[in-house]
Amino acid sequence: MADGAPGGPVLRLFVRLVRRPLLPAVRLWRRNIQLRVVAATLLMSLAVVLSLGFVVIAQVSKGLLDAKEEAAQSQAAGGFAVAQEKANTPSTVDGPDATDNKVGRDASTWMNSLVKQLASGGQTAFEVVALGAGPGAGGQPDGPTVSGVKGARASGNVDPTASVPPQLRREVNHATGTFKTFSQIRYTAGAGDKAPEPALVVGKRLTDINGDPYDLYYLFPLTQEEESLNLIKVTIATAGVFVVVLLGAIAWLVVRQVVTPVRMAAGIAERLSAGRLQERMKVTGEDDIARLGEAFNKMAQNLQLKIQQLEDLSRMQRRFVSDVSHELRTPLTTVRMAADVIHDARVDFDPITARSAELLAGQLDRFELLLADLLEISRFDAGAAALEAEPIDLREVVRRVIDGAEPLAEHKGTRIRVLGDTQPVIAEADSRRVERVLRNLVVNAVEHGEGRDVVVRLASAGGAVAVAVRDYGVGLKPGEATRVFNRFWRADPARARTTGGTGLGLSIAVEDARLHGGWLQAWGEPGGGSQFRLTLPRTADEPLRGSPIPLEPEDSRANRARAAADAAGSGTPPQAPPAPGRPDRSPIPPRSAVGGALPVPADPTALPGNGARVVARPADQAAADQAAADRAAADRAAADRAAADRAAADRADAADQAAAQEDRAGGR
Repeated sequence: MADGAPGGPVLRLFVRLVRRPLLPAVRLWRRNIQLRVVAATLLMSLAVVLSLGFVVIAQVSKGLLDAKEEAAQSQAAGGFAVAQEKANTPSTVDGPDATDNKVGRDASTWMNSLVKQLASGGQTAFEVVALGAGPGAGGQPDGPTVSGVKGARASGNVDPTASVPPQLRREVNHATGTFKTFSQIRYTAGAGDKAPEPALVVGKRLTDINGDPYDLYYLFPLTQEEESLNLIKVTIATAGVFVVVLLGAIAWLVVRQVVTPVRMAAGIAERLSAGRLQERMKVTGEDDIARLGEAFNKMAQNLQLKIQQLEDLSRMQRRFVSDVSHELRTPLTTVRMAADVIHDARVDFDPITARSAELLAGQLDRFELLLADLLEISRFDAGAAALEAEPIDLREVVRRVIDGAEPLAEHKGTRIRVLGDTQPVIAEADSRRVERVLRNLVVNAVEHGEGRDVVVRLASAGGAVAVAVRDYGVGLKPGEATRVFNRFWRADPARARTTGGTGLGLSIAVEDARLHGGWLQAWGEPGGGSQFRLTLPRTADEPLRGSPIPLEPEDSRANRARAAADAAGSGTPPQAPPAPGRPDRSPIPPRSAVGGALPVPADPTALPGNGARVVARPADQAAADQAAADRAAADRAAADRAAADRAAADRADAADQAAAQEDRAGGR
């Protein structure tokens, strides 16, 4: 149902109210395998017991009814024979009691005597009913009427017309032989409140003493068989309940023997994962569970040894890096002093020696940076990095970073733009570490921006502040945004570091972001530039829920395509996107896109210090981007070859000059 549809909130409220009390039961069902096994065993046992009970009851009922039918037919056949014999044989008794004599006797009186005599032999085993036949031999289709016999006769206060089914009466009237059916014996008012009883009715067409047809029926009550069948049902139900409960208890005990060691193993595994590597399972016996416990303990022991070895190795590596970094500072200081003396005196050297002095000074600067980065990495690895947080305005930090990057930007022909700096952007952070992160991002953007603009955005909303650095250079290929924060990783190994980078800048930057409890994330698309976003909480130790700046910029290919589609749908002419690889300035998004923006929900990949998404190239721009990349690769290869040729020529010239100096020295 739609949210706006009538009854939508009511339906959701009803579902919530129904689900709330069921959640604990559902959670217990999902987490307790013993409960599921016992419940499944109980259900299957109940199904088996019910099936067997139905089969047994059906067989017993069939057997009782077959036996009753056989006995009833035999007894009814004897009664029919006696009745017909009495009608055909005159009685030799004279006087008023000679009711069987055909001569001068009333057929109704004879019928009453016959019914009483036949019923007296059955006691309570059966009842006898006599009904008169219809006119003629065939009677009426709708049922017999009393004609030759004056009224219907029955024994034991039985209602004769209600106890004999009309269908059986029609069958008896229309054919010869014995017929049977199941019905109920209904009693007259003279029997009190006696309830109807199920019975087997057997009937046959006979003739009386006058030769007139009548119907004689035997009604055999099934009360005893019904009581026997009920007793069997109760017995089977009671036995079935005991069997189901017993099977459930057995399943619970059996599953408990298997589940208990598994639960112990799960608890010990959780404690092992928490760092308590000395935990072990208690093993008793020699069965499969015991072997599983022994294997688990061996695995835990091996893991403990391996982890200890790795910790020792990592500790040794960190100590080695730290010791080497510290030990190199003393000789490096001496080398730096000597190099500074040589560098200051390079004007008195020949060109080759002067150039060597300049190269020496530059490489020493890079070496010092590398040592500083290694020391910082060792502090992070050792957990010794400390955060000195205080309220700072990120605009001041951004201005200092841009002032420091201006010489490189002028050399590259890049303009650095700042957006969102009209309002203060205050956060509790370590100014030195934030400045180091932003300096690394801005310098990388200038170096890889291909001479285009670099846009720095600031924004704050909710409990977070963010700084995004956007460039329009070569961008990132699919998969590179997840590796860009790895140590010593380079997007293009053939690309020279003009600023003397060490390959540890982004690794240190992501550690600084994690130390603040923030995020440092990357986005990029091939040929469309990249964007790095630093998100920090306003207050230290406050968890981040989102970022005020989206990770994917508004001028990305995907967003431009969506904007063009929306403009085409609304009839507004879309703005033409910039051509790929053009050398002039790149468009800058409007100020409203960042200043005062509402909080953007956290990205699915927005993990602290990691997580990024690379937008693949559209199909219509793949060829142009590939051609531009090929041309750039060819230009870089040509430049590398030219540099190699110049270096070889310089080395040859240096060798020639050295040989000439040796010759001059030998001549002197």
